[in-house]
Amino acid sequence: MKFKLAAFADEAGSSIGEQISAMKENDVAYLEIRGVNGENISDLTNEKARDIRRQLEDSGISVWSLGSPYGKIGIEEDFTPHLDKFKHGLELADILGAKHIRLFSFYVPQGSAEKYKDEVMSRLDKFISAARGSGIVLCHENEKGIYGDNALRCAEIHKEFSELKAVFDPANFIQCGQDTKAAWELLNPYVEYMHIKDAKSDGTVVPAGKGEGNIPFLLSQYKGEILTVEPHLTVFEGFDKLEAGEKTSMGEYCYPSSRAAFDAAVNALKKLIL
Repeated sequence: MKFKLAAFADEAGSSIGEQISAMKENDVAYLEIRGVNGENISDLTNEKARDIRRQLEDSGISVWSLGSPYGKIGIEEDFTPHLDKFKHGLELADILGAKHIRLFSFYVPQGSAEKYKDEVMSRLDKFISAARGSGIVLCHENEKGIYGDNALRCAEIHKEFSELKAVFDPANFIQCGQDTKAAWELLNPYVEYMHIKDAKSDGTVVPAGKGEGNIPFLLSQYKGEILTVEPHLTVFEGFDKLEAGEKTSMGEYCYPSSRAAFDAAVNALKKLIL
């Protein structure tokens, strides 16, 4: 296989045991760690992080990246405590053996992104300064509602900060009305890795290759190694208890459990790359 697979395994199950099982059974060797045992990665203590690393290593799994929430606050919120949390995140990344942290460029009021450009850049610069010398690569993800929600503003960020790499998320661009091929043309020099998440033009997330994200094209252009599966597929909670006997179909891309949705997301990607 040309690529190595990572995953947001918290979408398969909350506990570290459930995540390990899902990854091993789907032959996924790398974890983009976001939530474990009901806690966000940013809230873990160092002791809990050490225990998680031991369990992962015993199972032959490595942490690829911290799927952190850093930068996912409003631009007008107090940044000082958030920067302190980020510095703790650098410690967690080191303990977990992660060489990457994904982050964001702050929620800005709709239609007012340019007004806050200087403050966004100042805050990103503080993240970068705090991480300098750590050996950890910071990666900005395009996300709805933040300053870097479209390719033009993402490119501004990467031109300003050569140390800050890109996580390219096709579905997020689709949900912002951005053509992914055009976005790729602007951002591919900065891409460190990709999140594999596809979406229809109405924003509905679907398995890789089933939406408007141009996933096969992007994979043909991508020169990196790691692809992180981020399912975000529809799960019908309680589906198994709804009816006796034969179940009513809930649609092609609706799944009876989080684990079933996770398996479907990984298998859809494998069909495109194997």
